[in-house]
Amino acid sequence: MDLRIDAAPIGRLEGGGPELSTHRLDNGLDIVVIPDRRVPVVTHMVWYRNGSADDPLGRSGIAHFLEHLMFKGTAAHPAGEFSKVVSALGGQENAFTSYDYTAYFQRVAPEHLGRMMEFEADRMSGLNFDEAVVAPERDVVLEERRMRVETDPAAQLSEAMAAALFVHHPYGIPIIGWMHEIEHLDRDAAFDYYSRFYCPDNAILVVSGDVAADDVVRQAEATYGRNAPRGARPVRIRPREPEPRASRLVSVADPKVEQPTLQRLYLAPSALTASGNDSHALEVLAEILGGGPTSFLYRRLVLDTGAAVNVGAWYMGSAIDDTRFALYAVPTESLDLDELGRRIDTVLGEARDAFDEVAIERAKTRLVAETIYSLDSQSSLARIYGSALAIGETLEDVRSWPQHIRAVTRDDLVRVMETYLVGRRLVTGHLVKDRA
Repeated sequence: MDLRIDAAPIGRLEGGGPELSTHRLDNGLDIVVIPDRRVPVVTHMVWYRNGSADDPLGRSGIAHFLEHLMFKGTAAHPAGEFSKVVSALGGQENAFTSYDYTAYFQRVAPEHLGRMMEFEADRMSGLNFDEAVVAPERDVVLEERRMRVETDPAAQLSEAMAAALFVHHPYGIPIIGWMHEIEHLDRDAAFDYYSRFYCPDNAILVVSGDVAADDVVRQAEATYGRNAPRGARPVRIRPREPEPRASRLVSVADPKVEQPTLQRLYLAPSALTASGNDSHALEVLAEILGGGPTSFLYRRLVLDTGAAVNVGAWYMGSAIDDTRFALYAVPTESLDLDELGRRIDTVLGEARDAFDEVAIERAKTRLVAETIYSLDSQSSLARIYGSALAIGETLEDVRSWPQHIRAVTRDDLVRVMETYLVGRRLVTGHLVKDRA
C-alpha cells in the first residue's frame, strides 16, 4: 500500500507496535509519524531517495561527500550553528549514506521538534558554502578512506569482492568512493548532485516519539512546506547487473593479517527484485545456515568437525536492485582456505538435512523476535520505516514482513538455495597473511 494523503492511522505493527500516521504535503514531502509516549524524546529523521549507487559515473563518493558538506551552513545559518543548537539542547544528531539512501537525524525533547524542522528544511533548499570549505572537507573524507580501507586488508577484500560480484552495477563501487575520484570532487559536483536530489518530493520525513500526528503535520507544513517541489521525483538511472556466468576468486595478502578468512558472496535478488517469497526465504536460509551457534554451518564446521573457529551467514535484502547473500568462515590453524572451501561445499551439499521443521521454526521465531524487540526503540522504528520507504517498499510491506517470514516452507528454502547459492553466482574471497 502506498503512503496516503490523509493523516489517518493506518494500523499497528505486529507485536503491539504503535499506531502510525501518514501524510503528504502539497510539495510532495512524505511524512510518517510513529507516536511513542513512554519517554519525552522525539527522533526526527529526513530520508532522501538517493545514495552512493546514484553517484554519477566518474564521481564516486559524491553522495557521501555531500552528506559532509550539508553541515557547512546555509544562507540563513552559518556552518556549525545547527550542530551547536542541537548540542545546547542536550540532543544528538548524525547522518549516514548508504547505497540507496541518505539520512539526517536528531533526537531532542519534543518541544524542540519545530526548531529541528526549521533547520533541516532550511538546508534542504538553502545549502550555501564557500569554496574554501571544500578542500578541507575533501581531505577529511580522504583520511576517512585511508583509515577505514587503505590500512585494513579486510576492508580491501570486501571492496574487491563487491567489485567482482557487481561487474556492471554501482553496488560494486564503495559508498565512500574510490580514492582517485574523491580527490577530484569539487563544489560544482556537490551542488549539481544537491540540485538533482535534495527536494521535498524526493524526501521522507519520519518522526518517532512523544508526539501527536496533527502537531507534526502542522509544524512540517510551516517549515518544510515552504520548500518548492521539483515537480517530478528524480529518476534513478542505474544499469542492470547481467546474469553471471562464471565463479570468481579474489585474494588479498597482507602482513597485517592475523587470521586467514574465507568469504563468499552470491548474487541474489533483493526484497524489491525477488519473485514470490524468495527474499523472505533467503532471510530464513541465512538464519538457518549461519545465524549463530545453533546454525547448521556452525554445528557442522565448528562443533562437529573442528574445521573452523567461526562461521556465519547474512543476507542484505533491503536494496533496490539485486543484492548479496554472504557466507564467511575462519579456519583452524591446521586447515588452509582451499580445504575449508571444499568442506563448506560438502556441508552445503548436505544442507537439506538442516531443513527440518524444528530448525525452520526456530530460525523464523528468532527473526521475528528480533524485529519485535526493535519496536522498543523509537529510533529503530524510525530507521525501519525510513529505510524501507526510501528504497520503494510500502508501509504494508513492513507490517506484513513477519507473516511472510512465517509462511516460508522447506520447499522454499530448497528452491532458493538451489537457484542462488550456485557457482556461477559466486565470488570467493581469501584473506591471507603475506609472508614474503
